[in-house]
Amino acid sequence: MVATTDVAAHAAPQLRQGALSLPETIGQSIANIAPTLTPAINISVVAGIAGVGSWISYLIATVGCVFVGSCISTLAKRHPEAGSYFVYIGRNFGPIPGALAGWLMILAYLSCGIAVASSAPLFLTSILASFGLVLPHTGLAIYMVAFIGLVAYAAYRDIQLSSRVGLILEVVSIGIVIIITAMVVAKHGTVVDPTQLAVSKLPVGGIMSAMAFAVFSFVGFESSATLAKEARDPQRAVPFAVMGSVAAAGIFFTIICYFMVLGMNDNASAIGNSGSPFSDMTAAAHLPWAAAIVYFAASISAFACTLACVNAGSRMLYSMGRYQFLHGSMGLVHKKHKTPYAAILTSTALVLLGALALLPQGFLNAFDETGTLCTFGFVIVYLGVALTSSVDVFKAGILKPFHVVSTVIGGALMVFVIYSSIFPWPAAPCQYLPQISLPCRWRCSSAPAGT
Repeated sequence: MVATTDVAAHAAPQLRQGALSLPETIGQSIANIAPTLTPAINISVVAGIAGVGSWISYLIATVGCVFVGSCISTLAKRHPEAGSYFVYIGRNFGPIPGALAGWLMILAYLSCGIAVASSAPLFLTSILASFGLVLPHTGLAIYMVAFIGLVAYAAYRDIQLSSRVGLILEVVSIGIVIIITAMVVAKHGTVVDPTQLAVSKLPVGGIMSAMAFAVFSFVGFESSATLAKEARDPQRAVPFAVMGSVAAAGIFFTIICYFMVLGMNDNASAIGNSGSPFSDMTAAAHLPWAAAIVYFAASISAFACTLACVNAGSRMLYSMGRYQFLHGSMGLVHKKHKTPYAAILTSTALVLLGALALLPQGFLNAFDETGTLCTFGFVIVYLGVALTSSVDVFKAGILKPFHVVSTVIGGALMVFVIYSSIFPWPAAPCQYLPQISLPCRWRCSSAPAGT
């Protein structure tokens, strides 16, 4: 960083260095992606726009995000720091762009935390509906507050435990989704869908428009880089976690999306108009009992994701506090737990306040508004990182053609997503965010009031 002083460099205690093994480092990125949330809720927007071409949207988004991940991996090997993107951009373009990147990532992680915490009551509602039960709005709000409180406790206690829990919960929830999807496909009798595989007849415009929200399914894949100070062998573990998580998640999204549309007999609009798309798919396959299991999986995935958001956001606050871009208290570390407790408590307080402030909007609208807001923050920093990676290795004299290719392809996708967020400019309330315009407009016009 340029012209900065690490005021806490000689202060004890420090973050627990080397605490996270490779699987636990991977767990941070996988938990932040929360793959189960895509078939549970995110796919509705993509299917509503891209129709039977939804799986192509996810495939293209996967390729673009893999190249962005390559750029992040390049920087992570050279700068294994807790501040990650704040440090990457700051060291190459100066403290002001670095600070702006840090603020954007804090906004993105905490907005993502609010979005996912707001989705937790929706999953509980779907579980209860399977048993013919209904919980009033006040009860759902209390559940959300307790949910955030448990996240705060887990993040405060131990980064190793929270990363491990996040990975285990995601493995369990993904496994449940795969098993239920396989049962639906078995009921259908074939994995071949001529309509979806007729690539030349798929809606190109819808596929490209839906990519903006397809990228939302990936956001957070880079968050293991924020734990570089606590990872064992970060120069190997962080790049592996970033690249491995984004590639694995992209394959999962593409295949699950294809099979969900197949399971609905190519009626993608039914998925697009649903607040509980997986419930509709299992009901169509005459497996109504499966919905409760899947949305239980989505609930534990939501917990893992919110925890990962708080872990990542607090590390950004911690790093910026230590470099004096925020109050120095953000750089404090708990003597026993070795966690940045002040930054964690600040992060969870902001998530809680944001979620409570949006209660009048309804849980679904709160999820959509903060989810697309966080996407906007992420993609701007992803674009900055894509550009920074080539500049960084050029300065070091080790620039290779692959670095340039990664910058061009990853950066191009991010430019497209940013462009689609502002052209055409969305109507109120989406114009005030700013955020991804097409998914937001679609959701704001279609979400049932009070959901």
